[in-house]
Amino acid sequence: MSLPKNYEAELFEDKIYQAWEKSGAFQPREDVEEAFSIMMPPPNATGQLHLGHATMLAIQDIMIRFNRMQGKSTLWLPGTDHASIATQNKVETLLAAKGITRHDLGREAFLKEVEQYVEGSQDTIRNQVRKMGSSCDWSRENYTLSPKLTEAVQEIFIRMFNDGLIYRGDRVVNWCPRCSSTLADDEVEHKEVDATLYYMQYGPFVVASSRPETKLGDTAIAFNNKDKRFKDNANQMVEVFFGDHKITVKVIGDESIDPEFGSGALGVTPAHSFIDYELAKKHDVEVVQVINEAGEMTAVAGKYQGMKVTEARKKFVEELKELGLLLKEEPYKQNLSVCYRCDTPVEPLISKQWFIDVNKECVKWKGQKKSIKDIAISVVKDKEIQIQPSRFNKTYYNWMENLHDWCVSRQIWFGHRIPVWYKGDETKAQIESPGDGWNQDPDTLDTWFSSGLWTFSTLGWPESTHDLRKFHPTSVLETGYDILFFWIARMIIMTTYALEEIPFKQVYLHGLVRDKNGQKMSKSKGNGIDPLDMIAKYGTDAVRLSLVIGTSPGNDIRLYEEKIASYRNFVTKLWNISRFALMNINEADMPLSEPSNLQLADKWILSRTQEVIANVTKSLKTNKLSEAGTEIYSFLWSEFADWYLEISKVEKNEAVLYYVLSTILKLMHPFTPFVTEVIWDNLKQESDLISTDWPTVNKNFKHPLCQKEMERIIEVIKAIRSLKADFGLAAVKDVKVSIIDKDNLNYVKANLALIQSMAKVDNLDLIHEDQQFKNTAVYVVDSAITVYLHVDGKIDIEAEISKAKKEIDKLQGYQKGQEAKLSNKKFLNNAPDEAIEKARETLDNTLAKIEELQNRIKTLS
Repeated sequence: MSLPKNYEAELFEDKIYQAWEKSGAFQPREDVEEAFSIMMPPPNATGQLHLGHATMLAIQDIMIRFNRMQGKSTLWLPGTDHASIATQNKVETLLAAKGITRHDLGREAFLKEVEQYVEGSQDTIRNQVRKMGSSCDWSRENYTLSPKLTEAVQEIFIRMFNDGLIYRGDRVVNWCPRCSSTLADDEVEHKEVDATLYYMQYGPFVVASSRPETKLGDTAIAFNNKDKRFKDNANQMVEVFFGDHKITVKVIGDESIDPEFGSGALGVTPAHSFIDYELAKKHDVEVVQVINEAGEMTAVAGKYQGMKVTEARKKFVEELKELGLLLKEEPYKQNLSVCYRCDTPVEPLISKQWFIDVNKECVKWKGQKKSIKDIAISVVKDKEIQIQPSRFNKTYYNWMENLHDWCVSRQIWFGHRIPVWYKGDETKAQIESPGDGWNQDPDTLDTWFSSGLWTFSTLGWPESTHDLRKFHPTSVLETGYDILFFWIARMIIMTTYALEEIPFKQVYLHGLVRDKNGQKMSKSKGNGIDPLDMIAKYGTDAVRLSLVIGTSPGNDIRLYEEKIASYRNFVTKLWNISRFALMNINEADMPLSEPSNLQLADKWILSRTQEVIANVTKSLKTNKLSEAGTEIYSFLWSEFADWYLEISKVEKNEAVLYYVLSTILKLMHPFTPFVTEVIWDNLKQESDLISTDWPTVNKNFKHPLCQKEMERIIEVIKAIRSLKADFGLAAVKDVKVSIIDKDNLNYVKANLALIQSMAKVDNLDLIHEDQQFKNTAVYVVDSAITVYLHVDGKIDIEAEISKAKKEIDKLQGYQKGQEAKLSNKKFLNNAPDEAIEKARETLDNTLAKIEELQNRIKTLS
């Protein structure tokens, strides 16, 4: 058995993936009851794989491959999200480059353009997902705008409408003038900008506002209930003149008004502020719209009608100055609301939209009627759904508890059309088309409405399919923490309503991918990394390892090319180790059922292998992927490669070599599927590695005592190597070493030849009673074993003693500095605990090094 000298990923990866897919290995087993399922978070149909997707795919594929090898019926369902606003914007941008708008084409022709774009984009996404080695079931691939999922969307809309959960009404919404559509609260981003707070004369009052143009449409002025200025005018109607523009406002008092902000008086514009809208409802105040959907002032604004908001603000401020009504201006830090898609400032405005009532108690849940909001909170609090890491529970509760009715209508053409029809008067609405003369609502549904059904609509709901019964609730929802509210919360809401069960048992949140310096990657900064470029350069396995090892759930990942290159080196190491091992295994099949003819090193490596199997299995079962990967990495490199393979050159057991190598390949397969499959194929196994059983602990191979003994032998070998290296004798075999073994340990004696060979010394003595030697370097392994390297005639002893004394002088100076720091009360009282502990650790290490050098001088003298 042999491997080529070098592993060239590009020669193998595509062929292996095609073979896996053709074999049906990605599909769940029908002969197994125990299921494990993940619904792949569907990438947007605007299609380019980025590092967030790559991270998601690597993590999920590790989970899937591990559970598949454990014998479970494993389903990983892929798909794409139609992503209404993002996809429509993309196609409109492409059309704009040709001088065309969607209105030039009309709705039907425009949607054909979008569909054509999506098809090409989906092909790109599929190829990229395959490139990551994702072992997902392509036969069940889905799309949030497919006919089957459209049926599910319409079904749940109708059910919610009939239950009184979905209604149409006038409420303040987030409106993007650029996208000409509503946005959900969590689709609005906030960025701090420099603004101005304008103080203006407002009838008999003074009002401060960063948006003075909205005051043209005010219908109330609010004070804190306890504000003395409020008492004389409570509930009065007051006329306010801005030159020739008059408004009439109601004076109201409310405990929510902050008397310390601005002038303490709040001009209330109910149609353009969520807070003002709630105040208006509470105090029976008129709602008047002064800004329209195009971001322009309405007729209510008088002579400012038709102006863009920013233009109207500028003109109105100039007029206030001329009238002497602008009292002062203050610089102000404002959290500006912008559209998450196009960065356009968002306008809160009153609009007739479709909403989901999140507070209505009409949903059955465990024998009680509850609101969808309360159910979504309870399933996490009751640990039916466990979020990892758990610190995000608090964030989830905070968002859920402050959740307003969910606006689900969007004023765009691409997406799920709202299944409501009107005839003449829009108050006469019908669910489902009643026939001729009825017009369907032109709006589409929020993308998150349909993607909120992802875990069950993809399994055949509303029918009770075999897949739905077997794979739902799904096992894990793995995604980035940044869409906890966008998607995860909505899936919990929609699934608990539709199925009266949770969508998933666990939520695993990975972090964002940042550059080497912790900066967010972006095109403008030029610090982005294209995962496909890295795959082409270093191979998929290296990219996957770089995204998983050294990371933990909920924490951001730092990624840079050197890191990926270092894991390519690890893949190369695995290849070279396997190549060496295969060259030393003569039989095509070497099963190891009963251990025989085992040396101490064989028992040690077998026993350590059982520990690694147990530890890795436990880590993967608890989603500690980095811990699992690090354990295998360390075992492969530091024990199997550095020690057992070297030992096998002296005393070889082919069966043990074969068993440990094949076990390592199984353990590594979820992390590095391609290189392990290539090596496995050279072991001439009956099945592909992807379909092989996960290794289990064999009690017959556990030798805890032998482990300790071999570890001691290794320490002796390390001691000799260290002493030789200290004096530049690493390559010299013609040296004498004496080992003092006061306990007369049989296993030391039995392995003298191995020690001598591994330490590369020609002359080795084993002595069972304590002795003192002149002109030697000493290494104390433990209380029973001491190693002496005889250096007389091999080195300049006086020069070495002089060098050691100089080093001691230097270290003692450093020692005094550390002791002074640790006796400084100011340092002890003010420094972080970590800094104090670090100083103590440094002092201890310095003292240990001084003692070591003093002993060296003593034994050399």
